[in-house]
Amino acid sequence: MSNRQTTTDVILIGAGIMSATLGTLLKELAPDWKIKVFEKLDKAGEESSNEWNNAGTGHSALCELNYTVEKPDGSIDISKAIKINEQFQLSRQFWSYLVKSNLIQNPHDFIMPIPHMSLVQGEKNVAFLKKRFEALSNNPLFQGMEFSDDPEKLLEWIPLIMADRKSNEPIAATKIDSGTDVNFGALTRMLFEHLKRKNVEVNYKHKVENIKRTSDGLWELKVRNASGQIENHAAKFVFIGGGGGALPLLQKTGIPESKHVGGFPVSGLFLVCNNPEVIAQHHAKVYGKAAVGAPPMSVPHLDTRYIDNKKSLLFGPFAGFSPKFLKTGSNFDLIGSVKPNNVFTMLAAGAKNMSLTKYLVQQLMLSKEQRIEELKEFVPNAKSEDWDIVVAGQRVQVIKDTAAGGKGTLQFGTEVITGADGSIAALLGASPGASTAVFVMLEVVKKCFPQHAKEWESKIKEMIPSYGLALVEHPELIDEIHTSTAQALGLTEK
Repeated sequence: MSNRQTTTDVILIGAGIMSATLGTLLKELAPDWKIKVFEKLDKAGEESSNEWNNAGTGHSALCELNYTVEKPDGSIDISKAIKINEQFQLSRQFWSYLVKSNLIQNPHDFIMPIPHMSLVQGEKNVAFLKKRFEALSNNPLFQGMEFSDDPEKLLEWIPLIMADRKSNEPIAATKIDSGTDVNFGALTRMLFEHLKRKNVEVNYKHKVENIKRTSDGLWELKVRNASGQIENHAAKFVFIGGGGGALPLLQKTGIPESKHVGGFPVSGLFLVCNNPEVIAQHHAKVYGKAAVGAPPMSVPHLDTRYIDNKKSLLFGPFAGFSPKFLKTGSNFDLIGSVKPNNVFTMLAAGAKNMSLTKYLVQQLMLSKEQRIEELKEFVPNAKSEDWDIVVAGQRVQVIKDTAAGGKGTLQFGTEVITGADGSIAALLGASPGASTAVFVMLEVVKKCFPQHAKEWESKIKEMIPSYGLALVEHPELIDEIHTSTAQALGLTEK
């Protein structure tokens, strides 16, 4: 009978980078635990984690200007940049451990060294970038950052961007060579191959339709399998890592923490270069400044990427709006997520973010030629025929009531919502997402399995030597980690 009930230790919903990371951590910490994964698509890493659906920047705040804010007194607040950089260092250490332990192979299939740059135009922006550079370059995490406002120097760094530039406006850039390009799709697939070898049961084409608490404290999932039949699966712990699909499932759990939370979907497009001669002229990830009124995830950037071990060049993202919560989602996702307990939160967010909504709709209406005009701000001699449009992943920003922002505050970032007893956790939100997956999943481990904290600590430190330390306070450790992870991941110059 298909309606059999099976009980397991852990169920992971969604076969993306977050579930892959959590599953891999738990397999190292508790090798005998039984883990099952349910993914509604036919393979791993196909939605938000897919290499075509995110920028793969390996977000370490080396080039993203929105992580360093200018305060009213003119000074630069670098605390968020430090935090995100430290989180990415955890990812590098964990991936290095996996490679050194031979649990995954060929790191160059998912991570490559690439300079990270910030580029600005106009006197005011150049002054901001210089101040930002001064604030960051004194910090051991950002060692090796260079600044230049000399067009000749910039022509050396970014020939494609500087060639035929007519503008007389001041222009400046910072460059740091220790940046990376991460193919999170490839990494996700590698981790799932590893989990299968460790006897984790990975079920593709299985859609979780409901989650409820049973009288004995387990979570019971109603799952529709590949042949359309319903199966029941129960677990002591459930992680909902279904990207934009996580919110509707979290709402079904009925936990108090799921109330007064909403989601705001944002879609995106990239321009992808199809001309090898143009691709060869650029070797960096170059981030600019977001347009006024634009959400932080639509900062324009021109990125060298390695996809299928081939160098490619992407520009974007152009934001847009779709009511779907996943690329493979439904047009009713947004409406379906409005519940009696979050309707006022959602309405307040709508009222507060009219300008954002207007911006997204305008972005959606852009023609290809208008998009090429935006690209020309970066690549003055860009030709339309050298570039194709690719639809990027769907992102769902979290909306919730906060003390600082009041009712219906739109949150930019990644957030974990955990049930009070730690038996269930869900990941919501967007960038820096995948880059900080190891940090975020360690937080889940800490919150959801406090009873194992002592027993697991030494293993966590073996995998991630800087765990529990603020790297900024240990400059000698930063050097050590940079060197050892660069070596393990093949990031050192040949």
